[in-house]
Amino acid sequence: MTIRTQPIAVREKTAAAMLYMTASEFRALVSCGALPPARPIGGTIRWSVADLEAILIGARRKPEDDEDFD
Repeated sequence: MTIRTQPIAVREKTAAAMLYMTASEFRALVSCGALPPARPIGGTIRWSVADLEAILIGARRKPEDDEDFD
């Protein structure tokens, strides 16, 4: 049996690729607040896939709308 897993947190390059944009386009949208900021996990920085999906489906209009984005 093969166990498949879906990523729940991804690096910047992967997050950008998931949205079909370059890393610089992704960074610009994060910088202006249109996309959520990264979260530190241990010694790494990752973007929550659920946070990105929530923005895209309209569950959250801006990162500032949710206190989890501090």
